[in-house]
Amino acid sequence: MLTGESRTVRKTEGGQIYSGSTAVSGMALVRVNAVGEHSYAATLTAQAKVYKKTVSDLNKGINTILKFMTFLVVPLCALLVWSQINTVGGWGVAIATGEWRQAVVSAVAGVVGMIPEGLVLLTSLNFALAAIRLARKNTLVQELESVETLARVDSLNLDKTGTITDGGIAFNRLVMLDADETTAHPGEASERLQEDTVLQALYDLAYEEQPNGTGRAILEALGERGYVPAGIETRVPFSSARKWSAVAYPEQGYGLVGAAASEAGQPSSFAVPGGLWYMGAPEVILGALDGGHADVLSQANAYAADGDRVLLVAHLSADLMEPTMRADGSEQPSLADEPRLIPEARPVALVICSERIRADAEQTLAWFRDQGVRCRVISGDNPATVGAIAAKVRLTGDRRPVAMDARELPEDIDEMARVLEHVDVLGRVLPDQKKAIVQALHAGDHVVAMTGDGVNDALAIKEADLGIAMGNAAPATKAVAQVVLVDSKFSHLPDVVARGRQVMANMERVASLFLVKTVYSALISLGVVLTQIPYPYLPRHITYIGALTIGAPAFILALAPNTRRYIPGFLKRVVHFALPGGLATALSVLLAAWVLPGIMGWDVSGSDADLVSLRATCAIILFVMGVFMLARVARPLRSWRGILVACFAAAGVIGACIPFVASFFALQLPTGRTLVATLMALAMAAVIFALCLFAVPKVWRIVEHRHAER
Repeated sequence: MLTGESRTVRKTEGGQIYSGSTAVSGMALVRVNAVGEHSYAATLTAQAKVYKKTVSDLNKGINTILKFMTFLVVPLCALLVWSQINTVGGWGVAIATGEWRQAVVSAVAGVVGMIPEGLVLLTSLNFALAAIRLARKNTLVQELESVETLARVDSLNLDKTGTITDGGIAFNRLVMLDADETTAHPGEASERLQEDTVLQALYDLAYEEQPNGTGRAILEALGERGYVPAGIETRVPFSSARKWSAVAYPEQGYGLVGAAASEAGQPSSFAVPGGLWYMGAPEVILGALDGGHADVLSQANAYAADGDRVLLVAHLSADLMEPTMRADGSEQPSLADEPRLIPEARPVALVICSERIRADAEQTLAWFRDQGVRCRVISGDNPATVGAIAAKVRLTGDRRPVAMDARELPEDIDEMARVLEHVDVLGRVLPDQKKAIVQALHAGDHVVAMTGDGVNDALAIKEADLGIAMGNAAPATKAVAQVVLVDSKFSHLPDVVARGRQVMANMERVASLFLVKTVYSALISLGVVLTQIPYPYLPRHITYIGALTIGAPAFILALAPNTRRYIPGFLKRVVHFALPGGLATALSVLLAAWVLPGIMGWDVSGSDADLVSLRATCAIILFVMGVFMLARVARPLRSWRGILVACFAAAGVIGACIPFVASFFALQLPTGRTLVATLMALAMAAVIFALCLFAVPKVWRIVEHRHAER
């Protein structure tokens, strides 16, 4: 119960026993050391209840942008109001003429553009949509930020039971050993007859009142073949302390009739020979028999090394059974009263069972391997057995998995981190070690996901960057996990990781679009403050342009398929992308606002009509530069993305041609000399855009290089 194993655990004097344990056999005197809140289970629960917020690089990056803009917006807003008041002749004139209202509107245009108001909403919406899509695949996301963590995972710790295996046992086959005269009646020495004989005995050996997992697998498999319980004389139930069970048939044996006989093609006289049959651990039974049987033990060990569970069937013929009376005249105790292995018995067959491996386990692990996610199996079972199962599902591809006993792990976290880099399978892992393993992987700069289903997994799941609980997990484990696989299917994990990568990659595109607007709005505002010119566009312009080149396209791009792997440095890449476009847009608009009035003879300070013409021209420049940036973000354009860019570009032009839309958003299509000036400004903007795309990244790399040298 507490080790993750279905079989019992032997306790020695001085050992620790947790409350809730069951004594399967034997007696012991136990001293109570802790009760109530001090018990092990209560301690685990208390630690699991401590709240831990999921760390989100996406939210951290967006919060950094918002904090920076908060400190920038307030002083810039005040300076913008001051500069716009000055353009109309100062405070006295502005208040007397009512021009202060237009000054405030101009300042609002700058402030609104600097705030990426749709980015936070779109991020939350994208997280929510990802959670809804995962819910359709029986994957419950309990924290929205964990969707992003899915994309960053590079180390996945798996429990063997419930992920690679389904927790059940399967009966594979019976391997007959060298034929012995005790295995059949005279004249019935054929191999087929011997195998059916042993299979019937095997069925009877497993047919206990409360069979264990292996016994149930044998009964299910042989029951489907038509085997039924035989008339046995004595039974010794399986005991984990003895590691064997036994049945005794009457001296005359047992006739096999009915379905099993007909299916096997045997006559109705086919019988199980009388005598005693044993089934149990090969090393235990062979160790008590005469003759050594080293070759049989080697054969059993070879199967065990492949991850199989191996049992030995031995037979003692009726004529070799112990007499009912001892030499001293006392009565020989019965086998039921005094269970014992009789040395004269002979091994007749090996029973090969295995844990049922999930059909999709190998394919799922291959997907993670191809995606660069390192999978490790952490189990309380024997490391050799777990390693063999891991090899069957090709945990490490063509390479043999490296297995290690967790009891040999160093206690120092840094040293453990170095050891774990070379280990694929850990066996005999204690509950506290699972948490330490996660901490060690963190020390190695890994983003760790941890799967589990037991209470013992709760602390490790809580410590991991992403905790994944199975649907049949303990309530405490599901409570601390960020993701719950409702139907306990490990095969859902690739969908989970892929959805996280889609969110991160698409939100990087979207954030770049929003940040371009923030950059050029801040730079234009700064240029306006320094040169004391009227603000070159209105809030209505930024609403129209933002909707067509940022808002609506960003929503579509955020939902687009994207399988790109996560790359650390979200904020750095977004800023690196936004700076060239933002700088180019700001320079293009400012140069147009500075140069065009002189070329066209516009008096933007004294004539409202000239100011409207300038702002309409600057709005066109903003729109065209916005389309350029949208095309750059949406690449590659040879698919539906190119159609998306073309549609929104066309929508912007068509909207300006509709009188109602043009009037509402203060749009004006250029004609005559204004058209020539606009085309000149756009040509200049294209040159500036190309220069910024070339020069800004180069300057960025030089600055980074010098900073790294320091």
